Amino acid sequence: MNSTTVRARSGRRGLRAAVLGAAVVAALLTTTACQNEDDGAKGTASPTGTPKTTAPAAPTTDSGTGSKSPTATATENGDSGETGGGNGTEYADCEAAGLGTHVELQDEPGQTPRHFLLTVTNRSKTPCVLNEAPILRLKAGDSAPIVRTLGEPDDEPVVVEGGGKAYTGLYVFGNDEGGEAEYDQSDRFTATLVAGEGTELSGTLVFDLPDGLGTVSVDDAARINGWAGTEGLAMRPITQLRPNG
Repeated sequence: MNSTTVRARSGRRGLRAAVLGAAVVAALLTTTACQNEDDGAKGTASPTGTPKTTAPAAPTTDSGTGSKSPTATATENGDSGETGGGNGTEYADCEAAGLGTHVELQDEPGQTPRHFLLTVTNRSKTPCVLNEAPILRLKAGDSAPIVRTLGEPDDEPVVVEGGGKAYTGLYVFGNDEGGEAEYDQSDRFTATLVAGEGTELSGTLVFDLPDGLGTVSVDDAARINGWAGTEGLAMRPITQLRPNG
């Protein structure tokens, strides 16, 4: 009987110890789970318990004064788009040596010669540029007076294609030829070209008078038009000029 009682107590003690042990383990597991959940919510630890690291911020260009350090910009090459004689096109200015010349009288037969069409031909295969109006003299030599330009010449350059032509109109005589006054005479016209930047170019163009004209009367009423790409544009304002009186 005593032996049986001892066994029962021992069995109860072992069972209670097992139950208590299981309760302690369960409590520990619950506590650990709660701690992990709290840490995960705060984002301060990884699931392994190791603190997370944050990459260092990229260096800033801010000096702290509110202005940023300068950044690279495209290099300015200072190219104005002008080439050749500085005429604003991709072509060089025409040279006197590369141009052929021709003169055509615009007045009717029997009338006093006053209006002339001057034509230049580009003898090369490469386009070239004529600027403003030629510096024209009614006689040979640099000492001869320069003919005044009719108004303000167009500052748009005239591109003369290879083998192409350009024109200007010339008025040479404004007197009505009354009385027996003697007038200056000219047997040719000479011209110097102007570069894109307004300076004179080297070389002289010589315009011989048309066949049948030995000389023509000239005076200070003479006017020259700017270069043009067509005969009409060159002559239209010139034909409006009439003799005085």
